[in-house]
Amino acid sequence: MRDNFQHRNNRNNDNDASMIYGTRAIIEAIKSGKELERLFVQAGLNNPLMRELKTELKAADIMYQQVPIEKLNRLTRQNHQGVVGYISEVEYSRVEEIVPGIFESGKTPLILILDRITDTRNLGAIARTAECSGVNAIVIPSRGSALINADTVKTSAGALHHLPVCREDNLKATIDYLRDSGFYIVACSEKTDKYVFDIDFKKPLAIIMGSEENGVSPEYMKKCDAIAKIPMSGHIESYNVSVAAGMILFETMRQRFVK
Repeated sequence: MRDNFQHRNNRNNDNDASMIYGTRAIIEAIKSGKELERLFVQAGLNNPLMRELKTELKAADIMYQQVPIEKLNRLTRQNHQGVVGYISEVEYSRVEEIVPGIFESGKTPLILILDRITDTRNLGAIARTAECSGVNAIVIPSRGSALINADTVKTSAGALHHLPVCREDNLKATIDYLRDSGFYIVACSEKTDKYVFDIDFKKPLAIIMGSEENGVSPEYMKKCDAIAKIPMSGHIESYNVSVAAGMILFETMRQRFVK
């Protein structure tokens, strides 16, 4: 059967993502170096072409999710042959590739780690503020994060084409690497008595922002050097996460710019 390639507007949470389907189409995309944002593979398929695909996925160290065929049929009505993926709008980096260059440039590093931010517009808005605030890179998990699709890039006002994005399989290992590299790790959370202006943001810094629903994961909070909150005086329990990111990044800039 003939593989198909299609860009389309999906009405699910993957709105405006670049969809690609068909086993051979996915294999060729991998061989050509395309970044896959998401990849769904039908559970139980074991034909020769599927085995070839899995060999390519292993060689390229690409993660995928095995799902029932009903999930794939909800994504597209086309002949997907048991495989549906989304081409990323950006090229991802690794944090280990970014950090040495920041130090070598003589800059004081600033990394923003986003834990389970699942709304594409929030992610885009955060990226826009981060780029304007001198953030050197954004770190997101390979699973449990919003898609970086056309909508995300548009919301970022193009910032995602200028700001490195590191997609990491293990955020705990990433945090450990940053600490070992001399970074001060700060989680933004209301579960503390310290405010953001009580923290020294002038040193090499990694800020962790969590989702509005769940906050920063407890396993990451344990690895932090400090936890800081943003003052609130209203009745609503929390700020929008993109607004909160802007506020803590403003405090970082204030400390670094004001002599």
